[in-house]
Amino acid sequence: MRTGVAHGRAPGSGRACPSVYGGADNHVNLRDMLRGLLVRLYARRVEGHLDHAQVPKHIGVIMDGNRRWAKAAGSSTVHGHRAGAEKIEEFLGWCSETDVEVVTLWLLSTDNFDRPQDELGPLLGIIEDVVRTLATDGRWRVHHVGTPDLLPSPMQNALKEAEETTAHVDGIVVNVAIGYGGRQEIADAVRSMLLDAQDKGTSMDELAEAVDIDMIGRHLYTGDQPDPDLVIRTSGEQRLSGFMLWQTAHSEYYFCDVFWPAFRKVDFLRALRDYAARHRRYGG
Repeated sequence: MRTGVAHGRAPGSGRACPSVYGGADNHVNLRDMLRGLLVRLYARRVEGHLDHAQVPKHIGVIMDGNRRWAKAAGSSTVHGHRAGAEKIEEFLGWCSETDVEVVTLWLLSTDNFDRPQDELGPLLGIIEDVVRTLATDGRWRVHHVGTPDLLPSPMQNALKEAEETTAHVDGIVVNVAIGYGGRQEIADAVRSMLLDAQDKGTSMDELAEAVDIDMIGRHLYTGDQPDPDLVIRTSGEQRLSGFMLWQTAHSEYYFCDVFWPAFRKVDFLRALRDYAARHRRYGG
């Protein structure tokens, strides 16, 4: 980008002509400021053309790329996870400006427990802080989706307290998927259904006759919620990795190349615009 600032040598002086802006670093800062301004103007334009009647009611987010973002920034994995955690409140703020009613955030999968302890330990602490912050914010109703038995006692307590503290909140329902796996959820739903039938004295023959999609759906972690309309995955990966396998049968997907800590409002608005432009046929 040309700024109209002359560089080179002052005529006849033999000396370099100093930059009016103070050197290369300030040119970089100016370029970044202009880019940021253009992005904000573009985001405002996209938002102005957004049809709020077409906004998804339930958005699922696979928040991917914390470690790669940290590596690209020359920082530690823990710093990447902290940066990803800080993005959550900003993202929920964007959702609150639309008509989104439910957001599911995948914070920790069952597979993540295989990570080295020097990464998993701090990560669990960061996630626990996220849960407590969401609970004290006062705008969100927190709901845990996942297998509690897989989690450390402090995390279980934090989730229980968050659900109890926010049960009265009339705001966006925030599902925190912690210790979550799609296959595990279906297995847990079937187990819950069988135990429920046993408690009611229902025979296996009667259960086999009665079981249907809706019955299984009622025993999922999100049994009383609408299925996700839109699933956003950051970092450029284009796979589900087991995210809400049952509920996303008819969901729309939006894959974004940006790492989660660098996810911007304009990226969010683009996802909503892309969703609104699609014609959902539900197999028809």
